[in-house]
Order: sequence, then C-alpha cells, then structure tokens
Amino acid sequence: MGNQVEKLTHLSYKEVPTADPTGVDRDDGPRIGVSYIFSNDDEDVEPQPPPQGPDGGGGGDGLPDGGDGQPLPPPQPYDPRLHEVECSVFYRDECIYQKSFSPGSAALSTYTPENLLNKCRPGDLVEFVSQAQYPHWAVYVGNFQVVHLHRLEVSNSFLTDASQGRRGRVVNDLYRYKPLSPGAVVRNALAHVGAKERELSWRNSESFAAWCRYGKREFKIGGELRIGKQPYRLQIQLSAQRSHTLEFQSLEDLIMEKRRNDQIGRAAVLQELAMHLHPAEPDEGDSDAAVH
Repeated sequence: MGNQVEKLTHLSYKEVPTADPTGVDRDDGPRIGVSYIFSNDDEDVEPQPPPQGPDGGGGGDGLPDGGDGQPLPPPQPYDPRLHEVECSVFYRDECIYQKSFSPGSAALSTYTPENLLNKCRPGDLVEFVSQAQYPHWAVYVGNFQVVHLHRLEVSNSFLTDASQGRRGRVVNDLYRYKPLSPGAVVRNALAHVGAKERELSWRNSESFAAWCRYGKREFKIGGELRIGKQPYRLQIQLSAQRSHTLEFQSLEDLIMEKRRNDQIGRAAVLQELAMHLHPAEPDEGDSDAAVH
C-alpha cells in the first residue's frame, strides 16, 4: 500500500492493516504497517459551521434549522472525554506523544478564546477543538496573535479570529520532544507567514505548529524515508485495560490518522475498531445473530 502513488483516502479500519488487536506486541515476524500518500491539507475539508441567521442561528428565526423547518436540539457542551481519542505515540520504544484522560488531569481542559488569551505565553502551542472538526493548531506569538497554517497558507491572525468560535487550550505537553526556546519558536513561526501552497513543507496545522516548537524534520512533508519496518506506533486506548495499535512508516502519516480520529470522534473510532476486530458472523438462517 505504501508503494502506491495515486491519491489515497482512508475509509475505515476494516481496510487498514494493523498490529496485534490486543495491543500486545508479539515477536512473530514482520507485520504490514500503514503508509499513506496525501495531496492536500486535511483541514481543507473540515466541516464549516452552518450559515447563521440574523440572531446567530441557522434559520431566519435565529434557531438552527434541521432542514424540515424544525429547530435542531441545542448543541451539547464540548467534552474531550466524550469526543476525543485517548492515545499514545511511540517511536520504536520511546513514547513521543501522549493524550491521557487520567483522573485529575487538567491538561485537556478547554477555554473560550477570550479566557485562553490569559493562559498563553509567546512560544506556546494552542489547539482549537470542536466536535466533528479537525483540531486546529497555532503558535502564540504575543500581542493576542497566533501564526497558523490554514487553507494552505501560513497566516498571522488574532487568536480570537483563528479560533473561529471554537474552544481552545495550550498543548505544550502533548509531544515529549525537547522544545526550542520561546524566542526561537516565535521566530520559526513568523519567518513563514505568507507561505502558501507549493511553498509549504507541512500538511496540516499540527505539523506546522509542532515543527515551529520542536524544529524536528519529522514534522515536514517527506521528512523521513518510508523504507523498512514501520518504526511509529499509534496506541489507541479502548478501555483502562485494553488498547489497539497501528503502525506507520512516518510521523507525518501517523499524525494524519490521529487527526482523523479526533475529527470523526471517539464513538466512531471505537465502532470502527469493534467492527474490524470482532466482525459479525451470523449463523445461517439466523438474521438476528448478535455482534460479539
């Protein structure tokens, strides 16, 4: 799969070669990992908010319209534990990224853009999140502004504008690489303002922002050779005791998959994995056989 050169899309885990379903590595010979060739920034296709009425809603009366004239139910408050996937990333045996929902952890708490400004310092990585959208990353550069990759262009925007109304948080501790100095992070970001399309070396906002902070070429397009055994592992936490592992030839590919998981949401990821790991095999003549 990694040798194909046409554009590829990822449809479901049923089509993805994976590591051992139990999440336990077994030394039983080589395994096929996952490698993709992407052509576009994944945020080019992120869902956009519905058109708003004069009072901020989707219909003329200011209420979201379900399409049949009936208002949609009010949106639920954003809860990372409901919508996001708890996971870890390993390079060989080293953990280089971890998103954990362990009790007492406040690292994934989100804030309104206005409150987030009070928590940001120059050089911080900021992540904006919303249900059914790709996470959007930015580098805070001071004076209420961020630099971010959006719509195939690196832009300098006010944080409140870049958020597009989404809640956000500082995510300096997700990646475990040693960061550059705050001044170097800000210089990296500002030096690329205005770069667009073919001038870009990153496929999405996360890769750009992480490169600014850590300076590692692995975040860039083609920063690693895709040869040999897949050295990267994405460990998805299914429950407190169970996990599932996918393998990748590059950090670039792994980030694309991780971002996709957050975009479709925790419930959809777990459903895909359940269908892949435990496919339904109804007995003949038994149309009501349960899925195990």
